[in-house]
Amino acid sequence: MLKHSGTQTLETMRLLLRQFKVEDAEPAFRNWCNDEKVTRYLTWAPHQTIKVTNEVLKEWSSHYEECDFYQWAIVLKDINEPIGSISIVNYDDQTNAVEIGYCIGQQWWHQGITSEAFSVLIDYFFTVLKANRIQAKHDIDNPRSGSVMKRCGLTYEGTLRQAALSNNGIADVCVYSLLRDEWLKTK
Repeated sequence: MLKHSGTQTLETMRLLLRQFKVEDAEPAFRNWCNDEKVTRYLTWAPHQTIKVTNEVLKEWSSHYEECDFYQWAIVLKDINEPIGSISIVNYDDQTNAVEIGYCIGQQWWHQGITSEAFSVLIDYFFTVLKANRIQAKHDIDNPRSGSVMKRCGLTYEGTLRQAALSNNGIADVCVYSLLRDEWLKTK
């Protein structure tokens, strides 16, 4: 069984991964939540108003006391505001598996930031949660997301045909994973 510990604050050279606060609504809305390019391959529509972002952050904040809730703000230390999010979107206690989802404002694309955030969480999931498997998926038309997964050491497993619904409609999804034994070999 996973050793749930909730959304703990984690840090890298450039980033602080922390719980969202309601006060993050303005930068979250401005930096990625209202951007159709960011949400193109996601399951939620871009926020039309900051009120929507505020409500989402209130909802997330109400769950942070739960030990099995995992939703991080990706905060760039240089500007001290959230530029994206990364979370466990699904988990299975029976197989000790977690599935990760992420998004980041397009101003910060192609800078290795998402890979940096994902990498520190991989260590957290294997050491603290005692996960056996970490997986992530991406829309087949969004191969850059797959590049993040590869850079973080995940292995491509295959493509599930017409297996997901995104803002583009029904889509094929590529599945990647990393197993505990594989991760241990890199340590």
